[in-house]
Amino acid sequence: MDLNTIWFLLLGFLIMGYAILDGFDLGVGALHLFTKGDEERRLSMNSIGPVWDGNEVWLVTAGGALFAAFPHAYATAFSGFYLAFMLLLFALIFRAVALEVRSKEEWGWWRKIWDVSFCASSILASILFGVAVGNLVVGLPIGADMEFQGSFFDLLSPYSVLVGVFTLSLFMMHGSIYLYLKTEGELQEKVKGWIPRTLSFFLIMYVLTTIFTLSVYPEMTDNFEKFWWVWGFVLLKVLAVANIPRALYLGLPFRAFVSSCCVIAALLLVFGVGVYPNMIVSSLDPDHNLTLYNAASSQKTLTIMFIIALMGMPFVLAYTASVYWIFRGKVKLDKFSY
Repeated sequence: MDLNTIWFLLLGFLIMGYAILDGFDLGVGALHLFTKGDEERRLSMNSIGPVWDGNEVWLVTAGGALFAAFPHAYATAFSGFYLAFMLLLFALIFRAVALEVRSKEEWGWWRKIWDVSFCASSILASILFGVAVGNLVVGLPIGADMEFQGSFFDLLSPYSVLVGVFTLSLFMMHGSIYLYLKTEGELQEKVKGWIPRTLSFFLIMYVLTTIFTLSVYPEMTDNFEKFWWVWGFVLLKVLAVANIPRALYLGLPFRAFVSSCCVIAALLLVFGVGVYPNMIVSSLDPDHNLTLYNAASSQKTLTIMFIIALMGMPFVLAYTASVYWIFRGKVKLDKFSY
């Protein structure tokens, strides 16, 4: 295994960590308006309050890793997705502002505005993440100079939009399970009733996306013969989905949440194997594809950055683990709450 492949795996690990961690708080945000009353909405926000900003560190780290290890892919992606990234940035900013200022005033109209902002920005961010993933399958109009030659509307193909809605359904399922895990009483019972609906929404979108992918982009399974072990992750995905209702029926919400995490991890692993060794596919000419070799930094840079990553990643993992350990248990409202 060469350094290029190692960095491909490290980048995938960071994206997976972000999808699992920020996925549930985006899902909680997308479900926010289904809660009723000020107390329920404050409990919903405070379930992710101590961890949401730490979760986004994984996205920043993934962006830094992409810039350091695959600068050509970074430059092409950020030019091609420029407007989409600006929309994503505004969505993430509005989520953060809504969390911080929503309860600063008692006015009903004030809180309603930020409730809507929090929900809408969470939905938009989830869909945009999915659209980006869908375009990595469809391909972008990339020329021989590695430059994006299209417009924002070229990113909105039927498949990429489908993957965007699929990502939203995945995060809503993930978020509802997390919210059920963190709440108690009437709100927990209400959230328990949401889970079958979000799970059904996810399953419908999963089936549609899988059929579309296998029908229109069968090359996504070309690597399955070479990397036969990927079928284990396909099986893991199926078993994890099946275990969610089972765990909830047995009154084991943490196991249901772990199963939801496994679903996200398995989906991204299967996707990674499907696109390998491409970073960005050119829809104009396969010879223009950006791979983990022609888009990478020099071997010296990859070596130095790998050493830095080995030293830095334990701190990221330790920080994440400590935060979740400190704020374990059911969410409570106090004078320091949002």
